[in-house]
Amino acid sequence: MTGVIILRMISGRVVLLFVASLIIFAAMNLLPGDPATVMLGLDASPESILALHHQLGLDTPLPARYAHWVSGFLHGDLGRSYIYDVPVSSLIIERLQSSLPLIFLAMLLSLGAGIPIGVIAAANRGKALDLGLMGMLQLFKSIPDFWLAMMMTFLFSLTLHWLPASGFPGWENGFFPAIRALILPAIALAIPQAAITARFMRSSLIETLSQDFIRTARAQGYSRRDALWRIALPNALIPVLTLAGIQLPVLVTGSIIVESVFSLPGCGKLLLEAVNQRDIPVVQNLVMMIVTGVMVLNVLMAALVSWLDPRLGEERS
Repeated sequence: MTGVIILRMISGRVVLLFVASLIIFAAMNLLPGDPATVMLGLDASPESILALHHQLGLDTPLPARYAHWVSGFLHGDLGRSYIYDVPVSSLIIERLQSSLPLIFLAMLLSLGAGIPIGVIAAANRGKALDLGLMGMLQLFKSIPDFWLAMMMTFLFSLTLHWLPASGFPGWENGFFPAIRALILPAIALAIPQAAITARFMRSSLIETLSQDFIRTARAQGYSRRDALWRIALPNALIPVLTLAGIQLPVLVTGSIIVESVFSLPGCGKLLLEAVNQRDIPVVQNLVMMIVTGVMVLNVLMAALVSWLDPRLGEERS
């Protein structure tokens, strides 16, 4: 049954990817603005602009350009950047060296902090500790990423001088210097999501503790602590894993702002630069790769959840 559900999810994601490709292509090619004018400047002659249009393939019909782009994307040929004049694939791979570890580290911090806080709050439901944690989480959930990033830079970099304020040394200069440069951006990216995870963990655990099988376990001699940690917590974690899959797109979009604040040479900063400079091949392929990656990870997360709790798979079917 799980295999059938996964096949349905994959087929649905293929349709969504097709729709996403149409939206991305239309947004980049139908909105005002001419890449050739951006590249050559406002003083360029009409003849130069027409020649560059032909060189870049911008004078071909839109359906042909769409088919050429999709075919190239499926075959791994992402074209060349208009601005950097290098293959888009190599440009994206270079920037992923900081973006992927940043998102992965932020996800680890979000789960690593949010789950224990949610468990502590649920275990002390209605007490002063629970109320204090809920107030703190509401505050952290409301803080914008960019403001939190700037405040953390001011405190930990400019005032305390504990961590670098910006830049990324690269993995070739050592593992720890690279991780050290990613700590502040990852924390700034993770804190709002950790607050959401903690609140969700608390609600899920409280709901699980009210189920009949918990009362049965207590009647069989389990202490409240054992029932919480050994029985309720594993069951309450399954919805949190589903939430983690939903948070992935939020972390990806949030990394665009955080990378700009900390001057990280990642895909987020590359995307902003490409949009401002009308670098169509970079924007189209990078956004499409992000959408594809998020959908693949969501399918894998859904498969993991269905494997951990087959009842969810039966409900979806």
